Amino acid sequence: QVHLVESGGGLVQAGGSLRLSCVISGRPFTYYSVGWFRQAPGSEREFVAGSSWSGSTNYVGSVKGRFTISRDSAKNTVYLQMDSLKPEDTGIYYCVADAEDVTGPYGYDFWGQGTQVTVSS
Repeated sequence: QVHLVESGGGLVQAGGSLRLSCVISGRPFTYYSVGWFRQAPGSEREFVAGSSWSGSTNYVGSVKGRFTISRDSAKNTVYLQMDSLKPEDTGIYYCVADAEDVTGPYGYDFWGQGTQVTVSS
């Protein structure tokens, strides 16, 4: 069984930074494509960033140049470094994983419980 546990959310002022972490247990981490989605209040869930197990990365346009997805296979952990945060980045951030080699807004099979990120103006 696959488990995803996120951490690192919180309250930050606009212009600040946060780093989200997600520990993934189950099959060997190397064979997961991983990513992050977010859901703002009153909005649909949206894809933020993805990292395929073959090494490709992908970002939604609004976070390009500000967010960076990375993975540490030794720790079975995927990170989302978020810099220059804006109030519109506020939402619940979900870690996702899938056995397919994907990076985009795909229907990932496995989801974490989410972590709240709030950016104040």
